Amino acid sequence: MDKIHIPQLTRAPQQTEVISFNELVPGLETLTPVQGQIKVTHQGSYLDVSAKAETIVTLMCHRCLQQYNYRLSIAPSELIWLDETTDAIEPVLLDRDIAPEDLIETLSPKGDFDPTTWLYEQLCLEIPQRQLCDQACKGIELTTIDTPTPTVDRRWASLETFKDQLRH
Repeated sequence: MDKIHIPQLTRAPQQTEVISFNELVPGLETLTPVQGQIKVTHQGSYLDVSAKAETIVTLMCHRCLQQYNYRLSIAPSELIWLDETTDAIEPVLLDRDIAPEDLIETLSPKGDFDPTTWLYEQLCLEIPQRQLCDQACKGIELTTIDTPTPTVDRRWASLETFKDQLRH
C-alpha cells in the first residue's frame, strides 16, 4: 500500500480514500495475506481512520508449547490529529513524565499517512497476550519413566559413609 499524502486527501471525493488490500504486511508473519479495507477521511483538524481486516497467524500455546492457527480479525477505528508542530516534537526521553494529552497520535497536515504501518500496529495490538490453543489445555504432560536406582561408584563409597555418619 502506498502512503497517502495528507494535502491530496483534501481533494479526494468526500475527502476520503478507501484502500482495499489482499497482501502480506511486512514484519508480520502470517499464513495468509491480510485481506480487508482501510478508510481514511480528512476531517479538517484530524484524520478519521477505520479498517476491517483479517488473516491467520500461527501462535505457540503458552501452556503446552504446541503451535496452533489463530484467525486474527480486526475492526479498529482511530482519530489521528493533524498538528503543525508535530515535526518539531523532541524525542521522548525515558526519564521524563508524560502528560496524558501527549499520548495521542499526531501527524503533520503536510505529511504522509502510512496505511501499511498503521495496519501492522493494529494487527499486533490484537494478537492475544495469553496464547492458549484451547481453554481446557492442561499444559505439558510429563510422563514418569521408571529408572533403576542409581548405583554408587565405589570410588565415592567412603564419601557416602562419611555423609551417613554426619546425619546420625
